[in-house]
Amino acid sequence: METKWLIKENGHKDEIEKISKELNVDRIIAKLLVQRDIKTYEQAEAYFRPNLSMLHDPFEMKDMDKAVERLASAMNANENILIYGDYDVDGTSAVSMMYSFLKTKNENISFYIPDRYEEGYGLSIKGIDYAFENNCKLIITLDCGIKAIEKVEYANTLDIDIIVCDHHNPDTIIPDAVAVLDPKREDCNYPYKDLSGCGVGFKLLQAYTLREQYELMEESQIAKELYPFLDLVAISIASDIVPITNENRILSFYGLKQINTNPRPGIMAINQLTGIDRKEIEINDIVFKIGPRVNAAGRIESGQKSVDLLTSENPETAEAIASEVEEYNTTRKDLDQKITEEALSMINSDEELQNKKSNVLFNPEWHKGVVGIVASRVIEKYYKPTIILTLSNGLVTGSARSVAGFDIYKAIETCSDLLENFGGHTYAAGISLTEENLPLFIDKFESTVAESIQPESLVQQIEIDSFLKLSSITPKFFRILKQFRPFGPQNMKPVFVTKNVIDSGRGKMVGKDNDHLRLELKENIASRRPYQAIAFKQARHYEDIKYRKPFDICYSIEENEYKGTKSLQLKVRDIKPVSDF
Repeated sequence: METKWLIKENGHKDEIEKISKELNVDRIIAKLLVQRDIKTYEQAEAYFRPNLSMLHDPFEMKDMDKAVERLASAMNANENILIYGDYDVDGTSAVSMMYSFLKTKNENISFYIPDRYEEGYGLSIKGIDYAFENNCKLIITLDCGIKAIEKVEYANTLDIDIIVCDHHNPDTIIPDAVAVLDPKREDCNYPYKDLSGCGVGFKLLQAYTLREQYELMEESQIAKELYPFLDLVAISIASDIVPITNENRILSFYGLKQINTNPRPGIMAINQLTGIDRKEIEINDIVFKIGPRVNAAGRIESGQKSVDLLTSENPETAEAIASEVEEYNTTRKDLDQKITEEALSMINSDEELQNKKSNVLFNPEWHKGVVGIVASRVIEKYYKPTIILTLSNGLVTGSARSVAGFDIYKAIETCSDLLENFGGHTYAAGISLTEENLPLFIDKFESTVAESIQPESLVQQIEIDSFLKLSSITPKFFRILKQFRPFGPQNMKPVFVTKNVIDSGRGKMVGKDNDHLRLELKENIASRRPYQAIAFKQARHYEDIKYRKPFDICYSIEENEYKGTKSLQLKVRDIKPVSDF
């Protein structure tokens, strides 16, 4: 697939010089900071030294006072409380956090995860009936509920109160719940809008403990008993691909500390299964190792199994559940591969599809649990907004994924008259509709995309932070670079370009299918020191490289550990012939 290298704006030269002098850092480091809108010593200190005291006052969130009062009255009266959450990682981590914390103070706490296939996404009638049958007077929804207008009305008829904790985009009408916590509400003045669903739930617990223990709280405004749950918040932030900025950066920073120093039994069991327990765990490890396994239970079997894993206090029990979850993940990967191949085959054999600005693919036999993953896989091959659909409970249902710079939620919203239900974010959404409306939806969605998408959004882009000389990559440079962590959306791992490099002559193709390159790079023939590099899926360049032709690379810098020895390694993202770029 063609890729375009896009150089970020450097920022004003005087701003770079100023922060470089104030911090006594390399100009490249200063440039990276200015690109992240960090231009003063104080801002840099807050960025490099995140502290829980920097978290916003949870009572700034609309309805937080109502939510805390209702939760406190339920806890004090020992009412039955049902914790209800979505079946994905964000939802199950949020349920695990809320359930585990409240359970220490009230035995009458239970949880409910809807069945992906029988109930679908969000608050369900079946879930509300479960609460009624078990005499639950309060339901707390996590990572769902903002659009559950009719479901909340139904709960009200049963004299069940609901506190909604959600982070998805609301409609014009807000559910008539006792409290609706969602920073994306237009009437909510909470200063940070990008919390995960679990993050919104955490703000409720933060507010609750502030109310209950204000005199005992430390300067951080976080009760010590909440610290152990920051690992679950970090898992939700990483897995739900929300921006790692502001509060999310602080919460994930401390959550990673918790995972690395005192992981809960369920997380430890996953870490041991995947082998990442032998290294410092970072956001990418959550995204590619921990998150998919927590997600797998809800995709293949039941999200309840994920909660059982994350709330387990016994290591042996956790290991047994983790083994089950690993089997679900293996099944998920097999389904993912099979359906991706089928989806790509549909496009490859249809010239009309290839010429469209979007991909909307439907097969009633596809497994509902992996359609979101398949949509992402299809985008890797055909870079355009993609929706993968299947048939479930009489409705066409599925997941949408977008490309850089295109708001797929807004595009779907223009087709809302044809939909039974939809929800999501800028880059990911879920929809359901009748099979009768599918052809109309495909046409209308394609028309919307074609009219609004910019040509550059249909070409995969790699954002480049800066040009860099290989000789600038020193241990000191990398030590400072590591302090930019945790990396994630809007705070991505810096990507550099070095022009005119050559291989030392030891470069070779590696991997099971010889589709990767392991290289030793120099800036010129006279350079003594080669830089180790790995270039995944770049073996097509081998013929030119082996004859020591010069080329340009874009890459990130990482630490590689082999047999106990750590060394710096370039992770090459793309290779291009030498140009005037």
